[in-house]
Amino acid sequence: MEREENIKRLIQTLGDDEEYVRIQASDLLEEIGEPAVEPLIESLDNANKNIRRGSARVLGEIGDERAVDPLINNLRDDNKWVRRETSSALSKMGDAAVNPLIKLLKDDDWRVRGGAAWALGGIGNKNAVEPLIESMGDESGFVRSGAAWALGNIGDERAREPLKIALNDKSSYVRKVAEKFLDKMD
Repeated sequence: MEREENIKRLIQTLGDDEEYVRIQASDLLEEIGEPAVEPLIESLDNANKNIRRGSARVLGEIGDERAVDPLINNLRDDNKWVRRETSSALSKMGDAAVNPLIKLLKDDDWRVRGGAAWALGGIGNKNAVEPLIESMGDESGFVRSGAAWALGNIGDERAREPLKIALNDKSSYVRKVAEKFLDKMD
């Protein structure tokens, strides 16, 4: 019981105004590991954005598969920094997150689709290549850039042609990402 209370206090510290204090709390929660997973999952709904962001980061570092679905739900957070940290955390969850993330490439929210693309690129699983190629045609430049980065990071030969086409994308960032990875593939 005392351990649970200490974990909850540490999680609350993730919302501290001082960055150093937040970092120390993150490090301690990472060190605690598995016993901190459930309280961290619960804190993904906290009103404080720094607690949500820190909890997502620590869950990614711990890498417990129980966090995949709650983190996926967290991609809908209103705060872009929470979404970015969540996407990064999901990229560390490995193959357990691949199929749920692939499904999110069809989500109504472009921020969710983009976060899923970026996370898939971090995982690097080749099962995501075809769905990511499809995402290269997304209306959102954020999604297209995430898909281009993911395809380039995965490095599968099937990505070469879609990345060549992306050299003519209306988004300069998509073009830049495509060129970077095409240069690496040659």
